[in-house]
Amino acid sequence: MRNKKWLTVLTVCVLMLGVLSGCGGNNKANGGEGSNSGPVKLTMWGAVPPENGPQEVVDTWNTAHPDIQVEYVRFVNDDDGNLKLDTALSTGQNVDLYVNYTLTNLDKRVKGNIALDLSGYTDYNIDEKMGADAASWKVDDKYYGMPTKKNSFFFALNKEALDKAGLAIPTAWTWDEAREYAVKLKAEGFKYGLVQHTASLVDPLDSVLVKDGYVKADGTSNMDDPLVTQWLETLNGMMKDDLTTPPLGEQLTSKMPVENMFLGGESAMINIGEWLIRSSNNTTEFPRDFQIAFAPVPRLTGNEADFVKSGGLGDFISINSKSKNKDAAWEFLKWYADGGMLPMAAGGRLPSSNAVDQQTAIDHLLGDHADSYDKESLEFVLYNDKTPTFVRGIAQEIVDMRAQEYEKYFLGNQTAAETVQNMVKRHNDFLKLQGK
Repeated sequence: MRNKKWLTVLTVCVLMLGVLSGCGGNNKANGGEGSNSGPVKLTMWGAVPPENGPQEVVDTWNTAHPDIQVEYVRFVNDDDGNLKLDTALSTGQNVDLYVNYTLTNLDKRVKGNIALDLSGYTDYNIDEKMGADAASWKVDDKYYGMPTKKNSFFFALNKEALDKAGLAIPTAWTWDEAREYAVKLKAEGFKYGLVQHTASLVDPLDSVLVKDGYVKADGTSNMDDPLVTQWLETLNGMMKDDLTTPPLGEQLTSKMPVENMFLGGESAMINIGEWLIRSSNNTTEFPRDFQIAFAPVPRLTGNEADFVKSGGLGDFISINSKSKNKDAAWEFLKWYADGGMLPMAAGGRLPSSNAVDQQTAIDHLLGDHADSYDKESLEFVLYNDKTPTFVRGIAQEIVDMRAQEYEKYFLGNQTAAETVQNMVKRHNDFLKLQGK
C-alpha cells in the first residue's frame, strides 16, 4: 500500500514537472519564441522584387538559422501597396518586419502603434553603426526601426559624349553649369541633354527649404525663398528655351521611361539614384556601348557651404509591435543590416552599416560589369562626396499641394510669380489648420 501511495505521488510530481517545463520552456519575453513546436516563422514585407536580392537574402539566413525561418512578401511601394501593408498591420495579419520608404509612412505607423520602439534592445548601437544620417529617421527622438540602405542620388553621364564635347566629369557644380552641359551634350546628337524622374525633379526645391527652413521665424511659409523661383525658371528654361529636357506635360502623359532613354542613348545625362545600376547592369535588356560616369547633383546656390542634397539613409525596417516574435525579428534585422543584405547591392541597394566593407559593397554592386563604369567617379558620389544630406520629411499634403502648383507653371497655365504666391498661400492655410 505504501509503495502504491509513493508511486502515485511520484507520478503526479513527474506530470507537474512536465507541465511547468512546457509553460516555462525557452520562451522569451516577447512571446512564442524558442518553443519546442518547431522553428520560429517570420514574415518580412518589402517592395523590392524577390529576384532582385530579397529571396537570396532570406534563403541564406534560413540555411544558417534553421530555428528562425523568414518568408519574404513583396508589396508595391505606391499608395495602393502601402495601403495593403497598413491593412495587414492593423488587422493582425502575418507581418513581423516591414520596410518604410518614406518618413511620412513611418510617422503614420508609429502613431498607429504598429512600429516597435527599439530602445529596449541595447546590444546594437544604430547611431554608431549607421552614422549621423540615421538620426533623421528618429520619431520623438526614438528609433522605431533601423535604416539599412545608403541613399545615393547623382547624375549619370554618357562618358563618351563628355569626352567628345570636351567636358570634364564634375565633382561639384551648379544648375546653371548643368544647364550648359545639357546644351553642349545635346549638340552631340542626343534628343535630350538631361532626363529625370518626376520624383527627382523637385529635389532642388527641398534642398533649398531644408537648408533655409520650410517656415520662417514668424511662423509663415518660406515657399517664396528666391531660390524657389530660380529653380522654377531654370528648369522651365531647359524645357522650353533650350529644349534640352522633356516638357513636363509630355513626360506626365507619356509616362516617359527615362532610364530607358538614357541607357538607349537618347539622353546624355540622367538625374537618378543608385537603382539605375540594376538596369544598367542588365545589358541583355538594356544593351549599351558607352561607359557611365557619375557626378554629384547640382546645387542652386553658388556657395557649396549652403548646400544640402537629397540622400541620407533609406530602407527603414521596422518590427511590428504586435509581432509574437519580436526578439527573433531583432536578431534577423541586425544580421541583415550588418551584411546579410549584400545580395541586394546588385540591385543598387548599398548597406549603410559601417560593418560592411565599402569595396565589397561596390564589387557586389557592379558584378561582372565593372569595366562599363567610370569607377573613380562612382566611388566619389557613393562614398567621398561629403555634402550634407536630408531625407524628405514634410507632410504629404504639402508635397501634393506644391506639385499641383508647379505643374501649372511648367504646363504654361500660370507664371512663376503666381506659382510662388499660390504655394505660399496654400502652405499658410495648411499651417493655420495645423495650429488649431
